[in-house]
Amino acid sequence: MLRVSRHSERSDTGRQRQANEDSYLARALLFVVADGMGGAQAGEVASKAAVQAFRDGLPDGNPEEAVEGSIGQANRTIFEQAQADPDLSGMGTTITTASVDSEAEEVVIGHVGDSRAYRLRDGILQRLTRDHSLVEEMRRRGQITEEQVEDHPQRSIITRALGPEPEVQVDVQTVPSKPGDIYLLCSDGLTTMIDDERITGIITGATSLDAATRTLVDEANRAGGRDNITVVLFQVEDPENPLPRDEQPTAIAPPRIRRSRGDGTDREKRRPGAGRIAARLAVVCAVLALAGAAVFVASRQVWFLGTDSAGRVALYRGLPYELPFNVDLYQERYSSPIQTSELSTRQQESVTGHSLRSRDDATSLIEDIESREGL
Repeated sequence: MLRVSRHSERSDTGRQRQANEDSYLARALLFVVADGMGGAQAGEVASKAAVQAFRDGLPDGNPEEAVEGSIGQANRTIFEQAQADPDLSGMGTTITTASVDSEAEEVVIGHVGDSRAYRLRDGILQRLTRDHSLVEEMRRRGQITEEQVEDHPQRSIITRALGPEPEVQVDVQTVPSKPGDIYLLCSDGLTTMIDDERITGIITGATSLDAATRTLVDEANRAGGRDNITVVLFQVEDPENPLPRDEQPTAIAPPRIRRSRGDGTDREKRRPGAGRIAARLAVVCAVLALAGAAVFVASRQVWFLGTDSAGRVALYRGLPYELPFNVDLYQERYSSPIQTSELSTRQQESVTGHSLRSRDDATSLIEDIESREGL
């Protein structure tokens, strides 16, 4: 049996869009990412409708049929809304879903469009979905190479989405899973900005899933942030052998060390005596206490600018890092009405770079930004 041990989600407007038309859902065994498209706010309406179809979970029955049926129902809802309201005409959305089947130890993936699903196992990132896009079809036909796909000017043209037609073809597959696997669902605002190799390095090097989602979004913004960016990460574990909570998200409990007794049988390696263990723990605790005190003092003295969950310029006190157990070394102290994406490239870099500053310097910088924007 498997269960979701932890999950983390983050969505950002990006640097070049005025609104966030991505939507997502993250629950214990069900995860959804939708990237809307359409004029005005129609894209946001479409992506929210797609996610809404999964609010009550999946119907009973065959897992693949349940996923396919729910996506089909979302498609019909979006199509009917667009037909009924001229302002929503032509709206649509991608959708990528992941449903964990605990008993079967499998994950059911549903997919339409160019959002993606990945599985990270033993440091190897495997893409589980195939983009429904013009350049992907050209690549499969041999008209362009894999390298040309990355920078092709028509890369954003998708060939399949929810909403434009009353019926839609859904890709559904079931993939086996094992403890420690990490799954990534994301909109193309991530994958058009950073490649799979960089994504792998960020996730495997992060101290937590929260740190990984934050870094993925920040890296996509630093690379240009041309679109909305949504990232959903979750990891599965065996309930009878839970993953360690104080190590990197890809870590699995190490095997016990065994050595030969010399008589053909094995025994577990002898553990240190209780007194030695206590002494070592005391030293470790003392070092951690001193380190924690130093970090706390430092975090009270520094400030930095960043982007809040709504994509606005924000002022933070502390260090721009996240520790395991959802411990943040920073606090949001002020949120400006200005969207980071509305700023010039130079100003955006001063916000997303997370440079450490004094309080006066950080306050002066955010006041300068607001002044330049007419506030």
